[in-house]
Amino acid sequence: MSMNRSWKTLTTLAVIATASLLSLGCVAKPASAEAAPAAASTTAGVPTLMTSNGVPSLAPMLKNVLPAVVNIAVSGVEEVNNPLMQNPLFQQFFGMQGQQKEQEQFEAIGSGVIVDAAKGYILTNNHVIANAKSIKVTLKDGRSFNAKLIGHDKPSDLAVLQIKADDLTALPFANSNDVQVGDFVAAIGDPFGLGQTVTAGIVSALGRTTSIGGFQDFIQTDASINPGNSGGALVNMKGQLVGINSEILSKSGGNLGIGFAIPSDLAHHVMDELIAHGKINHGEIGVVVQQLTPALAKALGLKVEKGVIITKVEPDSPAAKAGIKADDVIVSANGQKVTSVLQIRNAVGLLEVGQTVKLGVMQDGALRDIDVKVGPKTSAVETRTGELFKGLQGADYAALTQPNSNGVRHGITVSHVQAGSPAQQSGLQDGDVIVSVNNHAVSTLAEFQKLAHKDQAQLLLRVERGTGAMFLLLTP
Repeated sequence: MSMNRSWKTLTTLAVIATASLLSLGCVAKPASAEAAPAAASTTAGVPTLMTSNGVPSLAPMLKNVLPAVVNIAVSGVEEVNNPLMQNPLFQQFFGMQGQQKEQEQFEAIGSGVIVDAAKGYILTNNHVIANAKSIKVTLKDGRSFNAKLIGHDKPSDLAVLQIKADDLTALPFANSNDVQVGDFVAAIGDPFGLGQTVTAGIVSALGRTTSIGGFQDFIQTDASINPGNSGGALVNMKGQLVGINSEILSKSGGNLGIGFAIPSDLAHHVMDELIAHGKINHGEIGVVVQQLTPALAKALGLKVEKGVIITKVEPDSPAAKAGIKADDVIVSANGQKVTSVLQIRNAVGLLEVGQTVKLGVMQDGALRDIDVKVGPKTSAVETRTGELFKGLQGADYAALTQPNSNGVRHGITVSHVQAGSPAQQSGLQDGDVIVSVNNHAVSTLAEFQKLAHKDQAQLLLRVERGTGAMFLLLTP
């Protein structure tokens, strides 16, 4: 199990050294008997590429960078599917009603980057430390420390750890907005637990998204498969952190030369929030947006050709209260130009509930600045508040907005069920659709909350699951 977990979720970016170092623009002159080794140049105290005896090398830069990249070893418990446990007869025979998954011990490895030497803060991926009961950090010099989890955020796939240690080396952050396609980068991690490994390549693309979801604005680079490199450092030729290695694109698990890193600016923002609050309470403003194209702008008679157009504003949402209307075009957010849906999604989604986003909006032919206070998400309900019936607590629910793959058109989707929660014990599973409560059809969260309130004597749920359906009777 540990190998499968490491291979599937901790594999990530280690950039293939496909380009000759001579192509870095450091063409060495022929050496002579009198020639002395060239000195390293520095930028802000950080050495760049140097030559030694006429040979280009990244070694001087890496000498200062490598001590900041650490190995992370985790152990814990995770849920795994067992086909036998999907069978109601099996559950009844062994007295395991409501249990569809079993728990299994795991051990896995990943990488991390020291970003604050004085306080011992380490950045890594959320998926590296997910479900971990213990986290051990090993430095390049061989010292090992038990790490404290300061905070983690699944949508951005980032986490902050802390260790108490002296003589640490931290990487300075680069401005990832300055990164360009074609820039040379180096990726550092601890693949396979073999020890630190460095690979080099270029930035292939910017602003990439993947099918995994969450907040994405990835730096794409040519990458090799190195399980355990997740959470490691992507650095520029000045030895500055431009990204946190996160994902690879591969159907077979083999190298396709496409890897992704979380930009340093996004990572820095999330890190600051996690250090300050331990988590990020992501919010929304209540709009549906679409990429604005020149053809669409012309058809709508708009004065702008770049931005995102608002196709729907939810009633009583923060956007509606701020005066934003359908057909408005968002052209900037917090002073930064907006040219894609991704940008506005990140600009809003990475803010906490209660914070304000300043939008530049083209409305009725005039450009206006509109402040919108981010509100809580209305698309899902967390039952940890205890307002729902006890047997439903410990799961997340969302209204079904369109027919699912099995043709169910109305109901409440069970989006996540916590291990060992009352909801799991009641028999609910991820992906279930609750179509009625106590013989009353439900299609909105408001209906669901009212019918499934904690004061009910019992609940009779009709649940659509896959191609089948069942009744679940929940009692206190």
